[in-house]
Amino acid sequence: MAAGALQFDGVNDYISTDYVLNPEEKPFSVLAWINGGAQGQVIISQTDGVDGTGNTWLGLDASGGNLMTALVPPPVGRFITIPLVSETAVNDGQWHYIGFVWDGSYRSLYVDGIEVARDANPITLAPLKSATGGLHIGAGENLEDGSYFSGLIDDVRIYNIALNVEQIATLAQ
Repeated sequence: MAAGALQFDGVNDYISTDYVLNPEEKPFSVLAWINGGAQGQVIISQTDGVDGTGNTWLGLDASGGNLMTALVPPPVGRFITIPLVSETAVNDGQWHYIGFVWDGSYRSLYVDGIEVARDANPITLAPLKSATGGLHIGAGENLEDGSYFSGLIDDVRIYNIALNVEQIATLAQ
């Protein structure tokens, strides 16, 4: 730990938890403080579990280190929802308060209390993909090389409601 935060080496450090929630079932929010990270690394992911498909809840996209989520609904016909990627890099060596909110219709990403990405249209054909596994903090759902986080993660919070922008801004202070 570094000043109370968990320090990850980007090679093989991660934390594993038991089942917390199924993204398919209801709105939720996940928030954390981070410092560091590199392109393609994962901050929080969910494993597959007995039923469903795990995915990255919060991570850094492979092309620029921008905050992203790979939580998507299953494909419906020709409609395939892609990961939501912000235009905000969070791997600049500074502390950032990051978050993901699913309100049952829209996915939103937050950096330092500000919404930085949101679905343009509601996701109405299907909820997010089901996942019943535990969480990995600091690594991808399958512990794949390149997914391990290098940096600090602190104060991970998961709420079983969709927090609004005012609530997230207050928590970011």
